[in-house]
Amino acid sequence: MQKIVGIQLKNVDVLVIGAGAAGLFCAAEAGKRGRTVEVLDHAKRLGGKILMSGGGRCNFTNMYASHENFLSDNPHFCKSALSRYTQWDFIGLVAEYGIAYHEKTLGQLFCDDSAKDILKMLLAECDKAGVTISNQCEVLSIEKIENGYVLNTSKGHYQCESLVIATGGLSMPKLGASPFGYKVAEQFGLNVKPTRAGLVPFTLHDQDKNVLSELSGISLDASASCNNTSFNENILFTHRGLSGPAVLQISSFWEPGQTVEFDLFPNGDLLAELQKSLQNQPDAQLGTALANHYPKRYVQAALPYLGIENKPLKQYQGKQLEQAALAFHQWQLKPNGTEGYRTAEVTLGGVDTNQLSSKTMETKDVEGLYFIGEVVDVTGWLGGFNFQWAWSSGWVAGQVV
Repeated sequence: MQKIVGIQLKNVDVLVIGAGAAGLFCAAEAGKRGRTVEVLDHAKRLGGKILMSGGGRCNFTNMYASHENFLSDNPHFCKSALSRYTQWDFIGLVAEYGIAYHEKTLGQLFCDDSAKDILKMLLAECDKAGVTISNQCEVLSIEKIENGYVLNTSKGHYQCESLVIATGGLSMPKLGASPFGYKVAEQFGLNVKPTRAGLVPFTLHDQDKNVLSELSGISLDASASCNNTSFNENILFTHRGLSGPAVLQISSFWEPGQTVEFDLFPNGDLLAELQKSLQNQPDAQLGTALANHYPKRYVQAALPYLGIENKPLKQYQGKQLEQAALAFHQWQLKPNGTEGYRTAEVTLGGVDTNQLSSKTMETKDVEGLYFIGEVVDVTGWLGGFNFQWAWSSGWVAGQVV
Protein backbone atom coordinates (compact mmCIF):
# COMPACT_ATOMS: atom_id res chain seq x y z
CA MET A 1 0.00 0.00 0.00
CA GLN A 2 1.12 3.53 -0.62
CA LYS A 3 -0.48 6.80 0.38
CA ILE A 4 -1.46 9.70 -1.82
CA VAL A 5 -2.75 12.73 0.06
CA GLY A 6 -3.99 10.68 2.98
CA ILE A 7 -5.63 7.95 0.84
CA GLN A 8 -4.42 4.37 1.14
CA LEU A 9 -3.85 2.93 -2.31
CA LYS A 10 -3.53 -0.71 -3.22
CA ASN A 11 -0.98 -0.81 -6.01
CA VAL A 12 -1.13 -3.49 -8.76
CA ASP A 13 0.27 -3.71 -12.27
CA VAL A 14 -3.02 -4.70 -13.89
CA LEU A 15 -6.64 -4.19 -12.87
CA VAL A 16 -9.29 -6.12 -14.78
CA ILE A 17 -12.89 -5.00 -14.33
CA GLY A 18 -15.29 -7.89 -14.96
CA ALA A 19 -14.79 -11.51 -13.90
CA GLY A 20 -16.47 -13.10 -16.90
CA ALA A 21 -14.92 -15.25 -19.62
CA ALA A 22 -12.72 -12.54 -21.18
CA GLY A 23 -11.69 -10.89 -17.90
CA LEU A 24 -10.64 -14.09 -16.12
CA PHE A 25 -8.76 -15.39 -19.15
CA CYS A 26 -6.90 -12.11 -19.65
CA ALA A 27 -6.04 -11.91 -15.94
CA ALA A 28 -4.56 -15.43 -15.92
CA GLU A 29 -2.45 -14.66 -19.02
CA ALA A 30 -1.13 -11.41 -17.53
CA GLY A 31 -0.37 -13.14 -14.23
CA LYS A 32 1.66 -15.83 -16.04
CA ARG A 33 3.97 -13.05 -17.24
CA GLY A 34 4.74 -12.12 -13.64
CA ARG A 35 2.41 -9.10 -13.52
CA THR A 36 0.49 -8.44 -10.29
CA VAL A 37 -3.17 -8.67 -11.29
CA GLU A 38 -6.46 -8.09 -9.51
CA VAL A 39 -9.93 -8.69 -11.00
CA LEU A 40 -12.87 -6.64 -9.68
CA ASP A 41 -16.51 -7.65 -10.19
CA HIS A 42 -19.73 -6.19 -8.81
CA ALA A 43 -21.60 -9.51 -8.73
CA LYS A 44 -21.91 -11.79 -5.74
CA ARG A 45 -21.43 -14.92 -7.81
CA LEU A 46 -18.53 -15.14 -10.24
CA GLY A 47 -19.05 -16.27 -13.83
CA GLY A 48 -22.87 -16.26 -13.72
CA LYS A 49 -23.19 -16.08 -17.49
CA ILE A 50 -20.63 -18.88 -18.00
CA LEU A 51 -22.55 -21.14 -15.60
CA MET A 52 -25.90 -20.74 -17.33
CA SER A 53 -24.57 -20.77 -20.89
CA GLY A 54 -25.39 -23.67 -23.20
CA GLY A 55 -28.19 -24.84 -20.92
CA GLY A 56 -25.68 -25.19 -18.06
CA ARG A 57 -23.14 -27.05 -20.20
CA CYS A 58 -21.26 -24.07 -21.71
CA ASN A 59 -20.82 -24.09 -25.47
CA PHE A 60 -17.21 -22.98 -24.91
CA THR A 61 -16.06 -22.69 -28.54
CA ASN A 62 -16.73 -23.76 -32.11
CA MET A 63 -14.43 -25.99 -34.16
CA TYR A 64 -15.10 -23.91 -37.28
CA ALA A 65 -14.62 -20.46 -35.74
CA SER A 66 -13.30 -17.83 -38.16
CA HIS A 67 -13.70 -14.08 -38.62
CA GLU A 68 -16.66 -14.81 -40.91
CA ASN A 69 -18.78 -15.81 -37.89
CA PHE A 70 -18.74 -12.31 -36.38
CA LEU A 71 -20.65 -9.06 -36.89
CA SER A 72 -18.90 -5.71 -36.49
CA ASP A 73 -18.77 -2.35 -38.23
CA ASN A 74 -15.18 -3.39 -39.02
CA PRO A 75 -15.36 -7.08 -40.01
CA HIS A 76 -11.55 -7.32 -40.26
CA PHE A 77 -10.88 -6.25 -36.67
CA CYS A 78 -11.33 -9.68 -35.06
CA LYS A 79 -8.99 -11.49 -37.51
CA SER A 80 -5.74 -10.83 -35.66
CA ALA A 81 -6.86 -12.01 -32.21
CA LEU A 82 -8.72 -15.05 -33.58
CA SER A 83 -5.67 -16.15 -35.55
CA ARG A 84 -3.25 -15.68 -32.64
CA TYR A 85 -5.32 -17.58 -30.08
CA THR A 86 -7.52 -20.08 -31.91
CA GLN A 87 -10.28 -22.48 -30.91
CA TRP A 88 -7.66 -25.27 -31.05
CA ASP A 89 -5.56 -23.47 -28.44
CA PHE A 90 -8.54 -23.31 -26.11
CA ILE A 91 -9.57 -26.92 -26.84
CA GLY A 92 -5.99 -27.87 -25.89
CA LEU A 93 -6.37 -26.11 -22.53
CA VAL A 94 -9.71 -27.84 -21.88
CA ALA A 95 -8.04 -31.19 -22.64
CA GLU A 96 -5.14 -30.36 -20.27
CA TYR A 97 -7.68 -30.05 -17.46
CA GLY A 98 -9.25 -33.40 -18.40
CA ILE A 99 -12.64 -31.79 -19.08
CA ALA A 100 -14.83 -34.16 -21.11
CA TYR A 101 -16.63 -32.48 -24.00
CA HIS A 102 -18.58 -33.34 -27.16
CA GLU A 103 -19.63 -31.77 -30.45
CA LYS A 104 -23.36 -31.18 -30.42
CA THR A 105 -23.94 -29.90 -33.96
CA LEU A 106 -22.24 -27.62 -36.50
CA GLY A 107 -18.91 -27.63 -34.64
CA GLN A 108 -20.42 -26.52 -31.32
CA LEU A 109 -18.42 -27.93 -28.38
CA PHE A 110 -20.12 -28.46 -25.00
CA CYS A 111 -18.96 -29.86 -21.66
CA ASP A 112 -20.22 -33.41 -21.09
CA ASP A 113 -20.79 -32.62 -17.45
CA SER A 114 -21.24 -28.97 -16.51
CA ALA A 115 -20.30 -25.37 -17.29
CA LYS A 116 -18.79 -25.37 -13.77
CA ASP A 117 -15.83 -27.26 -15.28
CA ILE A 118 -14.94 -24.25 -17.46
CA LEU A 119 -15.34 -21.75 -14.61
CA LYS A 120 -13.23 -23.93 -12.28
CA MET A 121 -10.56 -24.13 -14.99
CA LEU A 122 -10.48 -20.32 -15.40
CA LEU A 123 -10.28 -19.81 -11.63
CA ALA A 124 -7.52 -22.44 -11.37
CA GLU A 125 -5.56 -20.68 -14.14
CA CYS A 126 -5.93 -17.38 -12.24
CA ASP A 127 -4.91 -19.03 -8.98
CA LYS A 128 -1.81 -20.58 -10.59
CA ALA A 129 -0.83 -17.17 -11.94
CA GLY A 130 -1.27 -15.46 -8.55
CA VAL A 131 -4.29 -13.39 -9.59
CA THR A 132 -6.49 -11.87 -6.85
CA ILE A 133 -10.25 -11.76 -7.47
CA SER A 134 -12.53 -9.40 -5.52
CA ASN A 135 -16.26 -9.82 -6.00
CA GLN A 136 -19.07 -7.57 -4.73
CA CYS A 137 -16.77 -4.67 -5.53
CA GLU A 138 -18.40 -1.58 -7.02
CA VAL A 139 -16.17 0.73 -9.09
CA LEU A 140 -17.17 4.29 -8.19
CA SER A 141 -14.71 6.34 -10.24
CA ILE A 142 -11.72 6.02 -12.56
CA GLU A 143 -9.10 8.70 -12.95
CA LYS A 144 -6.16 8.77 -15.36
CA ILE A 145 -2.86 9.74 -13.77
CA GLU A 146 0.57 10.16 -15.32
CA ASN A 147 1.66 6.52 -15.11
CA GLY A 148 -1.67 4.71 -15.01
CA TYR A 149 -5.05 4.89 -13.29
CA VAL A 150 -6.52 5.44 -9.83
CA LEU A 151 -9.83 3.75 -9.06
CA ASN A 152 -12.13 4.47 -6.17
CA THR A 153 -14.18 1.35 -5.31
CA SER A 154 -16.49 0.12 -2.57
CA LYS A 155 -13.47 -1.86 -1.32
CA GLY A 156 -11.00 1.01 -1.28
CA HIS A 157 -8.67 2.78 -3.69
CA TYR A 158 -6.48 1.08 -6.30
CA GLN A 159 -3.68 2.26 -8.52
CA CYS A 160 -2.70 0.35 -11.66
CA GLU A 161 -0.56 0.73 -14.73
CA SER A 162 -2.91 -1.14 -17.10
CA LEU A 163 -6.70 -1.07 -16.87
CA VAL A 164 -8.73 -3.75 -18.69
CA ILE A 165 -12.47 -3.29 -19.18
CA ALA A 166 -14.16 -6.69 -19.56
CA THR A 167 -17.63 -5.81 -18.32
CA GLY A 168 -19.67 -7.35 -21.15
CA GLY A 169 -22.80 -5.96 -22.75
CA LEU A 170 -26.39 -5.32 -21.69
CA SER A 171 -27.70 -8.88 -22.19
CA MET A 172 -29.32 -10.66 -19.24
CA PRO A 173 -29.50 -7.86 -16.66
CA LYS A 174 -30.52 -10.40 -13.99
CA LEU A 175 -26.96 -11.73 -14.15
CA GLY A 176 -25.57 -8.26 -13.53
CA ALA A 177 -25.24 -6.85 -17.05
CA SER A 178 -24.78 -3.08 -17.09
CA PRO A 179 -23.64 -0.24 -19.37
CA PHE A 180 -20.54 0.30 -17.18
CA GLY A 181 -18.00 -0.47 -19.94
CA TYR A 182 -19.66 1.90 -22.41
CA LYS A 183 -19.62 4.67 -19.81
CA VAL A 184 -15.89 4.17 -19.23
CA ALA A 185 -15.32 4.33 -23.00
CA GLU A 186 -17.27 7.59 -23.21
CA GLN A 187 -15.42 9.03 -20.20
CA PHE A 188 -12.16 8.61 -22.13
CA GLY A 189 -13.56 10.04 -25.36
CA LEU A 190 -14.18 6.77 -27.22
CA ASN A 191 -17.06 6.31 -29.61
CA VAL A 192 -19.60 3.57 -28.74
CA LYS A 193 -21.55 2.03 -31.62
CA PRO A 194 -25.32 1.84 -30.99
CA THR A 195 -26.22 -1.28 -29.02
CA ARG A 196 -29.15 -3.67 -29.38
CA ALA A 197 -30.11 -7.17 -28.37
CA GLY A 198 -28.71 -10.01 -30.50
CA LEU A 199 -29.30 -13.78 -30.60
CA VAL A 200 -32.77 -13.16 -29.22
CA PRO A 201 -36.30 -14.57 -29.80
CA PHE A 202 -38.83 -12.64 -31.91
CA THR A 203 -42.12 -11.36 -30.57
CA LEU A 204 -45.14 -11.26 -32.89
CA HIS A 205 -47.98 -8.95 -33.91
CA ASP A 206 -51.36 -10.00 -32.51
CA GLN A 207 -52.71 -11.38 -35.80
CA ASP A 208 -49.77 -13.80 -35.96
CA LYS A 209 -49.49 -14.43 -32.23
CA ASN A 210 -53.16 -15.41 -31.87
CA VAL A 211 -52.60 -18.35 -34.23
CA LEU A 212 -48.94 -19.25 -33.65
CA SER A 213 -48.95 -19.19 -29.84
CA GLU A 214 -51.27 -22.22 -30.07
CA LEU A 215 -48.31 -24.07 -31.62
CA SER A 216 -46.11 -23.51 -28.55
CA GLY A 217 -43.55 -26.30 -28.20
CA ILE A 218 -43.52 -27.31 -31.87
CA SER A 219 -40.12 -27.24 -33.57
CA LEU A 220 -39.59 -27.27 -37.37
CA ASP A 221 -36.52 -27.50 -39.59
CA ALA A 222 -36.31 -24.15 -41.34
CA SER A 223 -34.08 -21.72 -43.10
CA ALA A 224 -34.50 -18.12 -41.90
CA SER A 225 -33.43 -15.30 -44.25
CA CYS A 226 -33.08 -11.54 -43.91
CA ASN A 227 -30.68 -8.92 -45.33
CA ASN A 228 -28.91 -11.37 -47.69
CA THR A 229 -28.12 -13.74 -44.83
CA SER A 230 -29.73 -17.08 -44.07
CA PHE A 231 -29.41 -19.79 -41.41
CA ASN A 232 -30.65 -23.32 -41.89
CA GLU A 233 -31.29 -24.81 -38.44
CA ASN A 234 -34.66 -25.05 -36.71
CA ILE A 235 -37.32 -22.77 -35.32
CA LEU A 236 -39.39 -23.19 -32.18
CA PHE A 237 -42.89 -21.80 -31.66
CA THR A 238 -43.31 -20.43 -28.11
CA HIS A 239 -46.23 -18.85 -26.25
CA ARG A 240 -44.49 -15.47 -26.69
CA GLY A 241 -43.37 -15.78 -30.32
CA LEU A 242 -40.61 -17.53 -32.24
CA SER A 243 -37.34 -18.92 -30.99
CA GLY A 244 -34.94 -21.75 -31.86
CA PRO A 245 -31.42 -21.54 -33.37
CA ALA A 246 -32.40 -20.25 -36.84
CA VAL A 247 -34.43 -17.43 -35.26
CA LEU A 248 -31.73 -16.46 -32.74
CA GLN A 249 -29.16 -16.37 -35.54
CA ILE A 250 -31.20 -14.23 -37.93
CA SER A 251 -32.25 -11.83 -35.12
CA SER A 252 -28.74 -10.36 -35.13
CA PHE A 253 -29.16 -9.38 -38.81
CA TRP A 254 -32.81 -8.23 -38.60
CA GLU A 255 -33.74 -4.56 -38.27
CA PRO A 256 -37.11 -3.47 -36.80
CA GLY A 257 -39.85 -3.28 -39.43
CA GLN A 258 -38.23 -5.80 -41.76
CA THR A 259 -39.74 -9.05 -42.94
CA VAL A 260 -38.05 -12.39 -42.32
CA GLU A 261 -38.54 -15.18 -44.85
CA PHE A 262 -38.71 -18.76 -43.61
CA ASP A 263 -38.31 -21.79 -45.83
CA LEU A 264 -40.17 -24.45 -43.83
CA PHE A 265 -39.00 -27.26 -46.13
CA PRO A 266 -35.37 -26.19 -46.45
CA ASN A 267 -33.77 -29.45 -47.51
CA GLY A 268 -36.11 -30.56 -50.25
CA ASP A 269 -38.81 -29.72 -52.79
CA LEU A 270 -42.24 -29.72 -51.17
CA LEU A 271 -44.05 -29.52 -54.53
CA ALA A 272 -42.31 -32.71 -55.72
CA GLU A 273 -43.38 -34.44 -52.47
CA LEU A 274 -46.99 -33.28 -52.89
CA GLN A 275 -47.03 -34.43 -56.53
CA LYS A 276 -45.88 -37.89 -55.38
CA SER A 277 -48.74 -37.94 -52.86
CA LEU A 278 -51.13 -36.84 -55.63
CA GLN A 279 -50.06 -39.81 -57.78
CA ASN A 280 -50.24 -42.32 -54.95
CA GLN A 281 -53.28 -41.02 -53.06
CA PRO A 282 -55.27 -38.57 -55.22
CA ASP A 283 -58.22 -38.65 -52.79
CA ALA A 284 -56.11 -37.75 -49.76
CA GLN A 285 -56.54 -34.25 -48.33
CA LEU A 286 -53.67 -31.77 -48.70
CA GLY A 287 -53.45 -31.68 -44.90
CA THR A 288 -52.92 -35.44 -44.77
CA ALA A 289 -50.12 -35.24 -47.36
CA LEU A 290 -48.45 -32.38 -45.43
CA ALA A 291 -48.69 -34.36 -42.17
CA ASN A 292 -46.10 -36.75 -43.66
CA HIS A 293 -43.61 -33.87 -43.34
CA TYR A 294 -44.87 -31.71 -40.45
CA PRO A 295 -46.47 -32.25 -37.03
CA LYS A 296 -50.24 -32.66 -37.45
CA ARG A 297 -51.00 -29.83 -35.00
CA TYR A 298 -48.86 -27.48 -37.09
CA VAL A 299 -50.60 -28.42 -40.36
CA GLN A 300 -54.07 -27.89 -38.87
CA ALA A 301 -53.18 -24.34 -37.83
CA ALA A 302 -50.92 -23.47 -40.78
CA LEU A 303 -53.37 -24.10 -43.64
CA PRO A 304 -56.02 -21.54 -42.60
CA TYR A 305 -53.29 -19.16 -41.35
CA LEU A 306 -51.54 -19.24 -44.74
CA GLY A 307 -54.90 -18.96 -46.53
CA ILE A 308 -54.72 -22.42 -48.11
CA GLU A 309 -57.88 -24.49 -48.57
CA ASN A 310 -57.66 -28.07 -47.33
CA LYS A 311 -59.22 -30.30 -49.99
CA PRO A 312 -58.41 -33.58 -51.79
CA LEU A 313 -55.17 -33.32 -53.77
CA LYS A 314 -56.91 -34.16 -57.08
CA GLN A 315 -59.02 -31.00 -56.79
CA TYR A 316 -56.02 -28.66 -57.03
CA GLN A 317 -56.07 -27.04 -60.48
CA GLY A 318 -53.22 -25.51 -62.51
CA LYS A 319 -50.67 -23.89 -60.24
CA GLN A 320 -52.69 -24.24 -57.02
CA LEU A 321 -50.54 -27.05 -55.63
CA GLU A 322 -47.38 -25.12 -56.52
CA GLN A 323 -48.75 -22.06 -54.70
CA ALA A 324 -49.53 -24.18 -51.64
CA ALA A 325 -45.96 -25.56 -51.61
CA LEU A 326 -44.51 -22.04 -52.07
CA ALA A 327 -46.44 -20.78 -49.04
CA PHE A 328 -44.31 -23.18 -46.93
CA HIS A 329 -41.07 -22.51 -48.82
CA GLN A 330 -41.51 -18.72 -48.62
CA TRP A 331 -43.35 -17.92 -45.41
CA GLN A 332 -43.02 -14.15 -44.89
CA LEU A 333 -43.25 -12.93 -41.31
CA LYS A 334 -42.84 -9.41 -39.98
CA PRO A 335 -41.83 -9.72 -36.31
CA ASN A 336 -43.23 -7.16 -33.88
CA GLY A 337 -39.84 -6.94 -32.15
CA THR A 338 -37.55 -9.03 -30.01
CA GLU A 339 -37.68 -10.09 -26.37
CA GLY A 340 -34.87 -7.58 -25.79
CA TYR A 341 -31.92 -7.76 -23.42
CA ARG A 342 -33.83 -9.81 -20.85
CA THR A 343 -33.32 -13.03 -22.83
CA ALA A 344 -30.74 -11.96 -25.45
CA GLU A 345 -27.54 -13.98 -25.49
CA VAL A 346 -25.39 -11.08 -26.70
CA THR A 347 -25.28 -7.34 -27.28
CA LEU A 348 -24.67 -6.03 -30.79
CA GLY A 349 -22.60 -2.85 -31.10
CA GLY A 350 -20.27 -1.55 -28.40
CA VAL A 351 -16.87 0.15 -28.20
CA ASP A 352 -15.83 1.27 -31.70
CA THR A 353 -13.06 -1.06 -32.92
CA ASN A 354 -11.47 1.72 -34.99
CA GLN A 355 -10.21 3.20 -31.71
CA LEU A 356 -8.58 -0.04 -30.52
CA SER A 357 -5.47 -1.92 -31.62
CA SER A 358 -6.56 -5.24 -33.13
CA LYS A 359 -3.27 -6.79 -31.95
CA THR A 360 -3.50 -5.80 -28.27
CA MET A 361 -7.03 -4.41 -27.63
CA GLU A 362 -5.40 -1.24 -26.25
CA THR A 363 -7.09 2.09 -26.86
CA LYS A 364 -5.07 3.92 -29.53
CA ASP A 365 -5.30 7.33 -27.87
CA VAL A 366 -5.40 6.43 -24.16
CA GLU A 367 -2.32 4.58 -22.99
CA GLY A 368 -2.85 1.57 -20.72
CA LEU A 369 -6.62 1.29 -21.29
CA TYR A 370 -7.89 -1.97 -22.86
CA PHE A 371 -11.33 -3.26 -23.87
CA ILE A 372 -11.96 -7.00 -24.39
CA GLY A 373 -14.87 -9.39 -24.91
CA GLU A 374 -18.47 -8.44 -25.48
CA VAL A 375 -18.12 -4.75 -24.55
CA VAL A 376 -16.32 -4.32 -27.91
CA ASP A 377 -18.25 -4.02 -31.21
CA VAL A 378 -17.60 -7.66 -32.16
CA THR A 379 -20.54 -10.07 -31.93
CA GLY A 380 -20.41 -13.77 -32.73
CA TRP A 381 -23.04 -16.01 -34.20
CA LEU A 382 -24.79 -18.55 -31.97
CA GLY A 383 -22.70 -21.64 -31.33
CA GLY A 384 -19.66 -20.90 -29.15
CA PHE A 385 -18.30 -18.00 -31.20
CA ASN A 386 -18.82 -15.35 -28.50
CA PHE A 387 -16.85 -17.43 -26.03
CA GLN A 388 -14.06 -17.79 -28.59
CA TRP A 389 -13.97 -13.99 -28.96
CA ALA A 390 -13.67 -13.73 -25.15
CA TRP A 391 -10.72 -16.17 -25.11
CA SER A 392 -8.96 -14.63 -28.14
CA SER A 393 -9.38 -10.97 -27.18
CA GLY A 394 -8.53 -11.76 -23.53
CA TRP A 395 -5.43 -13.69 -24.56
CA VAL A 396 -3.98 -10.98 -26.83
CA ALA A 397 -4.48 -8.29 -24.18
CA GLY A 398 -3.02 -10.63 -21.56
CA GLN A 399 0.29 -10.78 -23.46
CA VAL A 400 0.89 -7.04 -23.17
CA VAL A 401 -0.98 -5.49 -20.21
